[in-house]
Amino acid sequence: MHVSAPLVAEYESVLKRGLLALSEQQIDDVVDYICALAKPHKIYYLWRPMLKDPGDDFVLELAIKAHAQIVTWNVADFNKARSFGVVVQTPREFLNLLEKSQ
Repeated sequence: MHVSAPLVAEYESVLKRGLLALSEQQIDDVVDYICALAKPHKIYYLWRPMLKDPGDDFVLELAIKAHAQIVTWNVADFNKARSFGVVVQTPREFLNLLEKSQ
């Protein structure tokens, strides 16, 4: 797993929308755990605007920097990512790939 400061901020923002039965401290613990496990990346270049939703550009920038794939339910908005050699797949496709590799 790879993270950047904008991605961690997005995780925290989404998790704190009040839709989960977790306290703010529990959410902070989850975000801290993700940060402890993930490889951090500083993004020094910006590929903007690139995607259908400009709010997703930071995800593409991280994937390019980390040479990583993108796992998202929102595959259609990441069509241009393929031009950078970034694989985009749904969580289901990703889990199927993991299952086949074992």
